[in-house]
Amino acid sequence: MIVAGADGCRTGWVVCRRDDNGNLDIRVVKTLAHACEGLSILAVDMPIGFVDVPRPPRQCEAEARKLLPGKASSVFPTPCRPALACTTHAEANALSKGLGVGLNQQTFHLFPKMREVDALLRDTPGLQSIVYEAHPELAFARMNGGKPVLSKKRQPEGFTDRRRLLARHGLRCKVDRLAGAARDDILDAIAVCRTALLIAEGKASCLGPKDVHDSHGLPMNIWF
Repeated sequence: MIVAGADGCRTGWVVCRRDDNGNLDIRVVKTLAHACEGLSILAVDMPIGFVDVPRPPRQCEAEARKLLPGKASSVFPTPCRPALACTTHAEANALSKGLGVGLNQQTFHLFPKMREVDALLRDTPGLQSIVYEAHPELAFARMNGGKPVLSKKRQPEGFTDRRRLLARHGLRCKVDRLAGAARDDILDAIAVCRTALLIAEGKASCLGPKDVHDSHGLPMNIWF
């Protein structure tokens, strides 16, 4: 059984694959479709499923923030589906604000990756049983006994804290640098790879009702 975790990076996706023997293979791929080949489960740090209006937000997001006191801001607000089609931040913000709440620039920067995942799962429905939404900070919190890791992962202390947690749970990071990716992208991909393993083993936790789907039939859950 091969599972993997994927985290977006500036040149595509950092993908951490884990084989049956627990060996990790970490690399950068251009598209998420390439990451799906040969996998039982892929956990991806990107929203799956979008509400049609921004309020109320997806239930899984609200639940995730409650589980991450002091780190709730790491759960970015997912845009509503109409805003996802906008090509400029000004346009997306105006549309979203007209529907109830504005949209920040940080979320808008993730639009290309969100569209990629959305199109992949809508165009290839069979992948909906393989690709799951995950969140690295929830994964790290689970590894940390349910307590959020409050140190910043882009700082030396935060990087070391998370690397130690991964090693403690059998996921030793042997890669420090990858062309086109930041060090924290690598950590996040490994963290959600563990989530993929937990999903495959039937041990993962799920946020949001499993029977709730968006207008295109995609689930709106976060796994950890």
